[in-house]
Amino acid sequence: MTSPDWSRRTVLGTAGGLFLAGAAVAVSGPAGAATAGGHGRPGWGYAEGIARRVRPPRFPDRRFPVTSYGAVGDGRTACTEAFDRAVKACNAAGGGHVIVPAGTYATGPIHLLDNVDLHLEKDARITFSTNPADYLPVVYSRWQGIECYNYSSLIYAYGRKNIAVTGSGTLDGQAGYDNWWSWNGDDAADAAWATLQKMAADGVPVKQRVFGAGSDLRPNFIQFYRCRNVLIDGVTIVDSPMWEIHPVLSENVTVQNVTVVSKGPNNDGCDPESCRSVVIRGCSFDVGDDCIAIKSGRDADGRRVGVPCSDVLIEDSEMINRYGAIAIGSETSGGVANVYARNCRMGGSDLHYGLYVKTNSVRGGLIENIYLRGIAVSAINHEFISMNLNHGEGDTGDYDPIVRNIEVRDLTCDKARAVASMVGYERDPITNVRLRDCVFSEIQQDSQIQYVEGLSIRDVLVNGEPMTR
Repeated sequence: MTSPDWSRRTVLGTAGGLFLAGAAVAVSGPAGAATAGGHGRPGWGYAEGIARRVRPPRFPDRRFPVTSYGAVGDGRTACTEAFDRAVKACNAAGGGHVIVPAGTYATGPIHLLDNVDLHLEKDARITFSTNPADYLPVVYSRWQGIECYNYSSLIYAYGRKNIAVTGSGTLDGQAGYDNWWSWNGDDAADAAWATLQKMAADGVPVKQRVFGAGSDLRPNFIQFYRCRNVLIDGVTIVDSPMWEIHPVLSENVTVQNVTVVSKGPNNDGCDPESCRSVVIRGCSFDVGDDCIAIKSGRDADGRRVGVPCSDVLIEDSEMINRYGAIAIGSETSGGVANVYARNCRMGGSDLHYGLYVKTNSVRGGLIENIYLRGIAVSAINHEFISMNLNHGEGDTGDYDPIVRNIEVRDLTCDKARAVASMVGYERDPITNVRLRDCVFSEIQQDSQIQYVEGLSIRDVLVNGEPMTR
């Protein structure tokens, strides 16, 4: 992937006019051959390569039941030390499965080590403490795209390889508005967030960005940081303090057959950030924010780390609520490339967007090669495609995002406010967007398309009529 020149604005050309006035568009019918140009399109063959390359870790056939290390599944006995002993014993033996039998196990954070699979058997439930003090001392983390030291996530690993959370049990964060969720937007959280952003902008070393007690910056549920060979499989995750599944700067990550139900603020379902080679399959997301959000760091700190999120395959999954079914951003400063979604279902009572690209000229970043096909949408409250380059701070920075090569094909949408809202910058248009073989029904409004070059539409029906723009 070619990185943009961060030292100056990137100007790709101009297009003008609200509602496609002056934009370059190619439209063709069933026999048409008109297409937009592209920048190194990898195509769907590349997605097959991701599927072949990403392989879950395997573990020795050794079992370490947490009940053998002092855990009691009565829902009351504190089991934090028992989990810690079981994980360390499993690691020391060369790896295996830390078994959580049927029962309810109350605990603080669980930190995984190399070659450890935390496995929840049928009817096993882990309930995590809502006492913030239990998640200290602070750990190396990324909070909304900026590196810092903060509360431990509920399940955490740093610099580990061959780790997993598997089984048919439930991980319960017990978050609610009487604990973690009440921190959203409170004075302490707002002050800490402003301080963290200023530290990053001023280049304060990460080791000096220490938060935790008193900061009210909520932890994620699962954060695996700089890890390799990661598997999350089969579990149900409910009521997280904040983002649910957050692999960061990790490689070879599989998230499959996972159900996430968590309706709190900023409760994203799965947020791969600055990761490479990620497969998300067979999952269901019913959450309080984006279902899946692909990220790569925020602002100056994202550019300092400088690692894109790339080679992500999403398949056979369900996105129910709430904002974007598949979002790119809003933390995009390191770039996002080669994201594929196929054979997915979208739609719920409060789902806003299908494909939601959100960034601005403060975040910047190169976003390219986003492919969707075989998507079935029941209902969306807003546009199926939203590309918002004025998200958050808006056009107030010096790092124009580059958004190019987006393709949606073989899609049916039963109901939406509009097909698309795509608004680039006059100096920096969105380029090369293709819609192929799609059917949109019960569309209430026209699309808003401004500063888009190379829009190509073929065999697309909107309310029974061919879409021409």
